[in-house]
Amino acid sequence: MTGIALGSFFLTISLLGSALTAVKLVTTGLYKHYPIFFLYFIFRIPNSIWPLLLNIHSPHYFDIWRVSFVLTLLFYIFLVVELYRLVLKDYRGLQTVGRWAMYVSVAAAAAISILTLLSGISLGTQEKNKIIRIFLNAERGVDTALALFIILLLAILSRYPIQLSRNVRVHAVVYSTFFLSNTVGLLMRNYFGLKFAEVANVVITVIGACSVFAWLILLNPAGEKIRSALRTVKPEHEKRLLTQLDLLNATMMRVARQQRR
Repeated sequence: MTGIALGSFFLTISLLGSALTAVKLVTTGLYKHYPIFFLYFIFRIPNSIWPLLLNIHSPHYFDIWRVSFVLTLLFYIFLVVELYRLVLKDYRGLQTVGRWAMYVSVAAAAAISILTLLSGISLGTQEKNKIIRIFLNAERGVDTALALFIILLLAILSRYPIQLSRNVRVHAVVYSTFFLSNTVGLLMRNYFGLKFAEVANVVITVIGACSVFAWLILLNPAGEKIRSALRTVKPEHEKRLLTQLDLLNATMMRVARQQRR
């Protein structure tokens, strides 16, 4: 089986998993807890179908790809925002400051990536190739910034005994794996060139399909009621760590209020 055929196979599997996950989120009512996550799966269904129907050399393929590309990046950004909101639900100060810091860093990373590329594009480069290179470099900047925020989020979870529902912990771990693998695959594709592109695309598609089925199987209504922390510490240490987190959150709340004045 060629790389393209293998990628199409797992894309079809991912499509099936996305449809089943969207149905499960509706029937269990979990879409109310994860609205952006639910909308992302609704988006994934048509976004997984159209590449299977159109020839890559079709005149409409590139136009649809551009729109799909931008929407996917926007979903990635808001999915990380939602993940931040779920993990830091009880810490509005950290949540607000972290969200705006992420917006600024994502915009800056994308701008730097694009400006770096533009300085190296020759005047003879075809317009279509120029747009593709700009989009891919913007994605690299955005993905890198979001990956750093996911790492920061995981660092918080490993540092403090924050109580989370089982569903949120599953969501954080699976999404982190899905997104970081996508980021690593994109970086490797950019650095190693077209020879590695087909392999990277297949690996990203396979991990994406596995992530979809992990969400499908592991997310359930009972998981909203089971709460625990990723880190277990002694009671006296837990109280001290949570006090530190409360103080940090209060400081961030004051900073956010001062900025609004």
